[in-house]
Amino acid sequence: MNKDAAFPKMRHKRLSLTLLLALVFLWSLTSVEWGPELIHAGGEAMIVEILKGLVSPSLSPDILKLGFEASWLTLAYATAGMSLAIIYAFIAGVLASGVLTNGKGSRFFTRLFFRGILGFTRAIHELVWAWLFVAAIGLSPYAAILAIAIPYGGILGRIFADMLSDVPTQPIEALKTAGASRLQLLLYGYLPLVRADITSYTMYRFECAIRSSAIMSFIGLGGLGYQIDLALDDLLYDQVWTYVFFLILLVIMVDLWSSLVRRALLEKGKKKIFVTGRSSVLIAFLLIGLTWGYIYVSEDASLSSLFTKENAEYTLDFFGGMLGMNEENPAFTNAESWKKAIGLTWETLVMSIMAIGFATIAAFLTVIPAARNIADGSLTTTKRWYNWILFGLVRISYIFSRAVPELVWAMMIVFIFKPGILPGAIALALHNFGILGKLWAEVIEDMDGRPVRNLASAGASKWQSLFYGVIPAVMPKFLTYILYRWEVIMRTTIVVGFVGAGGLGMQFKLSMSFFHYSELTLLLICYMILVIIADFASETARKSVK
Repeated sequence: MNKDAAFPKMRHKRLSLTLLLALVFLWSLTSVEWGPELIHAGGEAMIVEILKGLVSPSLSPDILKLGFEASWLTLAYATAGMSLAIIYAFIAGVLASGVLTNGKGSRFFTRLFFRGILGFTRAIHELVWAWLFVAAIGLSPYAAILAIAIPYGGILGRIFADMLSDVPTQPIEALKTAGASRLQLLLYGYLPLVRADITSYTMYRFECAIRSSAIMSFIGLGGLGYQIDLALDDLLYDQVWTYVFFLILLVIMVDLWSSLVRRALLEKGKKKIFVTGRSSVLIAFLLIGLTWGYIYVSEDASLSSLFTKENAEYTLDFFGGMLGMNEENPAFTNAESWKKAIGLTWETLVMSIMAIGFATIAAFLTVIPAARNIADGSLTTTKRWYNWILFGLVRISYIFSRAVPELVWAMMIVFIFKPGILPGAIALALHNFGILGKLWAEVIEDMDGRPVRNLASAGASKWQSLFYGVIPAVMPKFLTYILYRWEVIMRTTIVVGFVGAGGLGMQFKLSMSFFHYSELTLLLICYMILVIIADFASETARKSVK
């Protein structure tokens, strides 16, 4: 089939997928009984109190001091966790890529085995890992550190493996011809070619780890999340927003640092940028050293404390309970328990669809003014005095939205809406709206503007240029990002359930609280199946629109 004939077919596929996604979202809305009873009796008053706290956060010296201390602890857990994640990801990612193996057979089995390990560790959300570690080893800082290291190592390792597998073959073949060994091929062939991309993506994941570290704190491990949780319990919304702003500031600082690193990688030839890149490496090693020193000295958390007889007994009891060793009829062998778990799994699926639908609508309504080339008029050749005002307001809302973790949004929303999948979906949508909007705005900024400017020069209005020029060009990437974020939301639905937002997460917390450990195994099985199905469906849909 020639290119001209293939294009209408591909456009038809994209249109069909768009309509299918819209219909599935509309169907998900039917699972909620819409009406005034969805809101708590004092829900409207609670909204007012939350907004009052937002515009007048507490600035007392004691609260600010506590905010700085909690911010440092959140940063320390994130840094320590990411340092372990990078080591795990590098080793497992290289092995999963198959670049160190000879022969098709050994490469196939090595890739399959290590990609399976990476897939398992990244499929389970970090807060679930934290719950499991706390149950096994208690409220040790290592519960938070390992809970970040394992899933983030799985995510990074998968990306590292894909990057190494996609390296151009010509430089590698040249080194092979010169007699280089497999290890030399890795060190002097593969790694230099992917170093910039690996560093850039690692910095992005570090920003995410800051939010994850704050979430870890909700199970009693200290940090910003712990302080937010305490303030919410006392309905002190002015303090809640103070700690939230500390978290946002922390995320922005890491984001700015990440931008400097990416610039250093893209513009290596400039002396100033080179100094910035070298300084970033020194800062990274200094930060890692300081955080591990703080954890070891101030938190009194040596590695030897993990390997005590008491911890070994707790761990054996906990995981033995998950395997049903102390029960005559474990939950995962009980038909009634399976029926209940499948119902909760269905609720979780519906919640994720509803969440990505809400986030997509909000991002679609705001993305046009959020693009820099539309704000300055370079894309549509139309300049308006208010463009930059809208650009700034929308971009700030994106930063605010994505900097606040889903669990924080959920903890505030459950004070307004009654427990169920709707508050969970809204919380997930609020967080992902900022991420989706930012990604979409960058797609518009990176597009080829010549066809759009041709439409404008032919007399098309601004809205005609957007409708006929911009949207058709960016829609394929928009769809790709929607599907990608749905995968992420699917993994995160269990988190918002911990605070009463329904689905598997709500039951997971109840089972943990009542020591029904075999139920945890059943719920994790359902959760894993759901994540695998979401990954497969998303990957299939993405391939159909490429």
